[in-house]
Amino acid sequence: MQIRRCARPDDAGATIELAPTKIIGIGQNYRAHAAEMGKGIPTEPVMFLKATSALLAEGGAIRRPAGYARVDYEGELGVVIGQRASRVPRERALDVVMGFTCINDVTVRELQAKDGQWTRAKGFDTFCPVGPRIVGGLDPANLRITTRVNGQVRQDSSTADLIFDVPTLIAFVTEHMTLEPGDLISTGTPSGVGNLSVGDVVEVEIEGIGVLRNTVVARE
Repeated sequence: MQIRRCARPDDAGATIELAPTKIIGIGQNYRAHAAEMGKGIPTEPVMFLKATSALLAEGGAIRRPAGYARVDYEGELGVVIGQRASRVPRERALDVVMGFTCINDVTVRELQAKDGQWTRAKGFDTFCPVGPRIVGGLDPANLRITTRVNGQVRQDSSTADLIFDVPTLIAFVTEHMTLEPGDLISTGTPSGVGNLSVGDVVEVEIEGIGVLRNTVVARE
């Protein structure tokens, strides 16, 4: 997918091809969200993989499959890796980051519960909107993150509420697998997740990055 890469928040940037070899999701990484899902606070990051075929650009249409009561939005801070990274210590973790972006980790809630693992629930085509740009030069420790559906605020939080912060996540992931340039880490969602219906417009906004906006249509 084509996306604009900016070296700093005020930079016009240039368009690049974002083609991750993998998308790593992190579950239950905001305290309030863990509580709303009836989960405890994890003792280490809960890691899963999301299909690269789920990628969707800003402005594209999320294709909602029929027959499910809950196809949820999950606004998240995305970390784009800039160089090959293996077993990176936490204190050097931000050195391997290209920049940050907005991600919507769309999820079929019933399948997540039914399967006991999250590949099918989060792997549908179009279930990983990313954008509107990749921004370097940001401190990910305290960025406001807001999700709106049809203009109404549904999620309003800050990355300061992350259970495991971005450097900790990078160190944890690279202890288990090598990250390649362009790989994505989706860092978890705040409380306030909810269903998307056909016809909805969902927006994920993160301070310093911009607004990721997508419509919802029926899956053919």
